[in-house]
Amino acid sequence: MLILERAIKNDAQKLAEIQKASFDEESKHFNNNEIGGPLGYDSISWQEEMMQNCKYFKVLFNGEIIGGTLIFIESSQVHNLGRIFIDPNFQNQGIGMKVMKEIERIFPDSNKWWLDTPGWSVKNHHFYTKCGFTKVREEDDLYIFEKTL
Repeated sequence: MLILERAIKNDAQKLAEIQKASFDEESKHFNNNEIGGPLGYDSISWQEEMMQNCKYFKVLFNGEIIGGTLIFIESSQVHNLGRIFIDPNFQNQGIGMKVMKEIERIFPDSNKWWLDTPGWSVKNHHFYTKCGFTKVREEDDLYIFEKTL
């Protein structure tokens, strides 16, 4: 069973470990073997800080933390999907799609979502397009995607 639940301080280390594994795996395959991820992705203190600054959810599968997502509320109707990550051992099983559906269920008043992702992140581009997002522009090395409900 898949559940999104608010992350708490005790989850920070596990969430940092999963983000590191997820983003390092993605960058290794699609970014010319350059390992790395977005700001704070491997930092326990950054996870804790984000738990205070946004809606940070852990993704639980059969009671085990297998990922997370950060949602920034820009207004009652506009939300930024700051980050979504799933443990590489659980990827390509439809879990990301279920997480996106659950996010939209949790925030029913949001009629516009947006996110940014690296230009090299082909797997992310495919995933977000599959979730109904459309690339609207490029800024530096980032692709900006939007979804209107």
